[in-house]
Amino acid sequence: QVKLVQSGGGLVQPGGSLRLSCAASGSIFSTYTMNWSRQAPGKQRRLVARVTSTGITNYADSVKGRFTISRDNAKNTVYLQMNDLKPEDTAVYYCHALPVDVWGQGTQVTVSS
Repeated sequence: QVKLVQSGGGLVQPGGSLRLSCAASGSIFSTYTMNWSRQAPGKQRRLVARVTSTGITNYADSVKGRFTISRDNAKNTVYLQMNDLKPEDTAVYYCHALPVDVWGQGTQVTVSS
């Protein structure tokens, strides 16, 4: 069974950067579409970025130009590079693998001065 383990996150000042990582177990990681979603307090979980098995990427309008999703199939890992962070980016971030529908454990990102 696929398992996703996240790392990264933490507290950063506005304008700062963070990188999230999500490592997957199993040998067919390269076939998955990998998503990063986030959930702010009192709000619904929303998709932030996606990378398909063929490397096609999509971003929410709110993060375009600031966030970059990438994958390293040799390491079974997907990344989310977050630059120019804003207080409204504060949320718990989750990675998600499709079509197996497995979620990571979540990582808190707090943007505050």
